[in-house]
Amino acid sequence: MLNTQTDQPRSGEANKRIAGLRFTKIGKLYHFDCSDFPHLQAGDFVIVETVRGRQMGQIMGFIAPEAQQEYRTILRPATPRDLALRSEWEARQPEALIICQERADALGGYEAAKFIAAQYNYDGSSLVIIYTCEDRIDTTRLARELKRLLPTQQVELRQVGARDVAKLLGGYGACGSERCCSTFLTDFSPVSIKMAKAQGISLNPTEITGMCGRLRCCLVYEYEQYVDARKVLPRKNKMIGTPFGEGKVVDVYPLKDAVAVYIEEVGLKIVQREDIVPLEELKALAKAAKEPCKKHGDGPCDCGRPKGQRRADQQLQQGSP
Repeated sequence: MLNTQTDQPRSGEANKRIAGLRFTKIGKLYHFDCSDFPHLQAGDFVIVETVRGRQMGQIMGFIAPEAQQEYRTILRPATPRDLALRSEWEARQPEALIICQERADALGGYEAAKFIAAQYNYDGSSLVIIYTCEDRIDTTRLARELKRLLPTQQVELRQVGARDVAKLLGGYGACGSERCCSTFLTDFSPVSIKMAKAQGISLNPTEITGMCGRLRCCLVYEYEQYVDARKVLPRKNKMIGTPFGEGKVVDVYPLKDAVAVYIEEVGLKIVQREDIVPLEELKALAKAAKEPCKKHGDGPCDCGRPKGQRRADQQLQQGSP
């Protein structure tokens, strides 16, 4: 029998329910305990307390709780009034951005900064001004001035990089589709020139640079597949055997799992990996087979025989069963 003082499980302990929340349209997921509100479903809006104050988030899905992981709890579901407030404060964001730019010009010292967006939280109690700048600048004066002019309790100026700017502004990439960062990318992976080289992409800056001026995020997408495929395909200029005869590899197609081979009598042929004969390896084995044993010279030798067979022969010679 459970002791009501100590042994009774706390509410939500047995079947804890964890919701993944998103605070912006294309943003990271943050997980909160919603066990106290079992009726919540994906798509619902809720109010939570974060390190940046009270915020409204949308539930994107649910996960199983991780052991030893502490989760903040959802305060309450968002009400129709909360949603109306959010729409009202979102409508005021362009005005706040204009005022910010005007005050920055009047104060001076912010010429290098480019102000991108103004974001109120759902009830207008806090405002975040997002800007980009090559160097660090002191925004204390501007923040103090905006707090005096705007109807909000807290003002934060947040500096972001070029990729975050592209994510906020949206638009279309060089491929003709909407930018990945503004449609589905919630985090930016490190991108390097090595990834372009591995995929055989021209290192021309116009080919590998995105609209943000950084290496394109899409260089990451197929990089691992190229690396894995190249491990099992012959390199360029290597001689291989094919169903059409011997030839030299002139190009590698990792995603096709094939190579282009030039054969003197036939010309250029595309050969799948399963049809490739490792010519150099076979020649090396044949050469090694013709050479005398390095241990026994030209005398009798069974080094190449299986260990089990060699042991059986030794036992027969010794008369063992």
